[in-house]
Amino acid sequence: MTEMSNLIAPDVKLRTKIIQWIGVAFLVYLLIMAVGMIGTGFKSAAGGDAKALFAFATNPFMGLIVGILATSLIQSSSTVTSIIVGLVAGGLSVEVAVPMVMGANIGTTITNTIVSLGHVAKKKEFRRAFAAATVHDFFNLMAVVIFLPLEIAFHILEKIGGYFANLLLGGESVSVKGFNFIKPITKPVIKKFNEFAAWIDGDLSGFILIFLGITIIFLSITVIGKLLKKLMVGRAKIIMHNAIGRSPKAGILSGAVITVLVQSSSTTTSLMVPLAGAGVFRLKQIYPFTLGANIGTCITALLAATAITGDTAVFALQIALVHLIYNLSAVSLIYGIKNLRKIPVRGALWLAGIATKNKVIALIYILGTFFAVPGILVFITQMFE
Repeated sequence: MTEMSNLIAPDVKLRTKIIQWIGVAFLVYLLIMAVGMIGTGFKSAAGGDAKALFAFATNPFMGLIVGILATSLIQSSSTVTSIIVGLVAGGLSVEVAVPMVMGANIGTTITNTIVSLGHVAKKKEFRRAFAAATVHDFFNLMAVVIFLPLEIAFHILEKIGGYFANLLLGGESVSVKGFNFIKPITKPVIKKFNEFAAWIDGDLSGFILIFLGITIIFLSITVIGKLLKKLMVGRAKIIMHNAIGRSPKAGILSGAVITVLVQSSSTTTSLMVPLAGAGVFRLKQIYPFTLGANIGTCITALLAATAITGDTAVFALQIALVHLIYNLSAVSLIYGIKNLRKIPVRGALWLAGIATKNKVIALIYILGTFFAVPGILVFITQMFE
């Protein structure tokens, strides 16, 4: 009897693990879908005209602020940079557009910071998750502090982007739609939720969709965390660490490749937050992965630029290349110099420590950094023009 039970036990364990992995896959799908719901909700709340968000960009500084605000609302740096490419093709100054893409890098980090709030009920998990989310913020803020003054003074990125755009122009256009396999599997479900939100209250449908998205994130993160603790042991943990946590270079490459595949740095980095919260990866392993996501997200704007023809095609390609050159330069400089590399990690740990003691700080940080401060600066600037 004992021998038979020993034979059956491994089969039961295997089936249980398979069911748990299927559960994780489904919850990841829900998480991705919820991120999409929030983005759709913000677009609806903003009136559906995304380009109108860029009307305030009249100088490089305002370009930065509008880039942050627009990406925070739309929840996708890929979408924002693609819109910027279109605006440059339509006559927007490249000089103003360069700070916009810098702002888009900052704005995109709001999604994984929201996702980290799903761990708020458990102190240690929340500290790890919030630090993993905000290390991306600190890195992107550092990059802007270093590169924006240089760009305003010398137009380095604009000139390098212009050189390569003129060198490369003449290739055939490539459609971005064929590369995106995430959107087709989430769009129909998001559409149904949108219809449901409109049925509840048409005027408030955008806000209802945002609320539903955040609720789904909280629920999915809670269950994912519990499942990962059970699953990420033994061989499964070794495989994940070999792909992402083996070395900084492996982490950067993994982040870039995964982001190219899903075409959303928000999605890529958000999926790592639960792993950080569950203790599967340390902050120092998550950090290079997020930098890879910064690089990978540039593919959408580059593909969008190749579809533009005519006299302004060179400028569209120029701004798309600026985005790539900027992110590559920021990673090379900040992560390449040891003393600079440590600053985002220390900043994230410091903020996570404060937010863990007082959860309201986390909410104030999100609303202030991504909405209130940029919004106030736009308002002040408009008053004095």
